[in-house]
Amino acid sequence: MPKIAHWYFRTAICFLIAGILIGLHMSMTQNHAAVGAHAHINLLGWVTMGLFGAFHALNPLGAGTRLAKLQYGIYTGGVVVMAPALYLLLTGHPAWEPVVALSSLAVFVGVLMFAAIVFRARPA
Repeated sequence: MPKIAHWYFRTAICFLIAGILIGLHMSMTQNHAAVGAHAHINLLGWVTMGLFGAFHALNPLGAGTRLAKLQYGIYTGGVVVMAPALYLLLTGHPAWEPVVALSSLAVFVGVLMFAAIVFRARPA
């Protein structure tokens, strides 16, 4: 398996753990203000990163490219910053809104880069 696929799977499982912990916290406190952050962590972290990893595992020729590594860094960095910032924003800290906005743009750039990776991939 290509290294980047392994990186994505490891990162994805960390986000799954974080998403479950936030879900458990919301359930125990009966405070669901952070449900949006919980959803973003699970979808952008666990699901999307897992799919990125699966794509690279199935398309190993492009997995070692500079673009793939740069895309991993930009997308993952964006989600790592956005998730806690969104949690803080939704739980009553409006000063985090600019951080959420900027990190969301980084996530979007990462998605566009992944689209380029997909469209450059050669069928087997």
